[in-house]
Amino acid sequence: MSRAIAIIVTLALAGLAGAVAARGDADRPPNVVIIYVDDMGYGDPGCFGARGNPTPNVDRMAAEGRRFTDFYVAQAVCSASRAALMTGCYPNRIGILYALLPGSKIGINPDETTLAELLKSRGFATAAYGKWHLGDAPKFLPTRHGFDDYYGLPYSNDMLPSGRRLKDDYPDLPLLDREKVVALNPDQSRLTTDYTERAVRFIAANKARPFFLYMPHTMVHVPLAVSSKFRGKSPNGLYGDAVMEVDWSVGQVLKALKDNGIDEQTLVIFTSDNGPWLCFGDHAGSAGPLREGKMTTFEGGHREPCVMRWPGHIPAGTTCREPVMTIDLFPTIARLVGAGVPKGRKIDGLDISPLILGKPGAKSPHEALYFYWDNGLEAIRSGHWKLHFPHDFRSLGNQPRAHGGQPVPYFRSRIVLALFDLETDPGERLNVADDHPDVVARLSRLADAARADLGDSLTGVEGKGTRPPGKL
Repeated sequence: MSRAIAIIVTLALAGLAGAVAARGDADRPPNVVIIYVDDMGYGDPGCFGARGNPTPNVDRMAAEGRRFTDFYVAQAVCSASRAALMTGCYPNRIGILYALLPGSKIGINPDETTLAELLKSRGFATAAYGKWHLGDAPKFLPTRHGFDDYYGLPYSNDMLPSGRRLKDDYPDLPLLDREKVVALNPDQSRLTTDYTERAVRFIAANKARPFFLYMPHTMVHVPLAVSSKFRGKSPNGLYGDAVMEVDWSVGQVLKALKDNGIDEQTLVIFTSDNGPWLCFGDHAGSAGPLREGKMTTFEGGHREPCVMRWPGHIPAGTTCREPVMTIDLFPTIARLVGAGVPKGRKIDGLDISPLILGKPGAKSPHEALYFYWDNGLEAIRSGHWKLHFPHDFRSLGNQPRAHGGQPVPYFRSRIVLALFDLETDPGERLNVADDHPDVVARLSRLADAARADLGDSLTGVEGKGTRPPGKL
């Protein structure tokens, strides 16, 4: 073979190899990273209007991806919110409500399919580093529900034997490595760094195969704790320091994706489990222009900052204003990786991939989204309208803001039947129910259908479509 022919053959083979590799990358499903912060408010990241909380990495995600301004959690409290994210179901459908306490006799039901189990069935490596809070008995732990690896706290970091604002008879707070307790009452200033270092190692170890990385951060839940590299660095005090460290963690994950050559193969989702715990004052976040916070069905409790980034797939620097919810991530990710949702068990979420990918004219697939506290249906959103049904809620009133991590008490307040136009009134201040009786009637009919399916303790309706949690 002449040298010229040999060169031509070599180039042809190289081109064929490149084409095969390119086709292999195109056929490979995207990696999925979900960063789920604890108690971060809508107004905390810079790209959502924060002042005093530097978040350059989340802001870069927004510049290189897509902001979701009307992104909701399914219930504004820890365990219920996480149950919805993991299963695609409203939490009251699957019996996980409130925040489960240490030693809880219930947890995630093994009959439910978690997002990790779904992706693992498609050959994904799976890992979770952070706060689980879907049951702390062995049968409820992440490693029994689809995660190959786990490191973190099984429930909230304030559920400690001492220093707890409500009670002091909790057991020692365990830090788990998979299912083994490796420390009791750990140094919480190490947690964000430890989670991040494990995430970076996981990315490097699994760069050649699809993976699902779930990072449910312990911070910025009280008690706040930061490493020495961020303590005292924020103009917004200790809370701002904690936000800065979580943002640093986001940056480390993005860097690891780029360093391992898989940046364009990875969908990264950043959001929070519920709104700010406002009674903690300067140790809590901000809901920005929204009303109230955690443990309410007002916008400040349910509407969360959300940014999604997937270079080459999600249009950079764009914004989605359609109402969507964490329940939608399960079926959407299933669609993006070529998996089907479980058969025979109703999933409440819907595919929002057209919205994520910025398809022209894409709209929310939901006729309505439902806002429960416990088993009570307190509000419903359809389009830009949100209807609150009469219910009690907790509020701080006009009392002075708390300082130094010591909470102030909530007051009980009550809202009457109230309709808000969220397009012009995202703070839910002006009740326009009397001006739009047709809208009130339509949303009330939708609510009646939800009550028949999911139940409603406020009206005494028992839902016919609910399923039990896992039980010991």
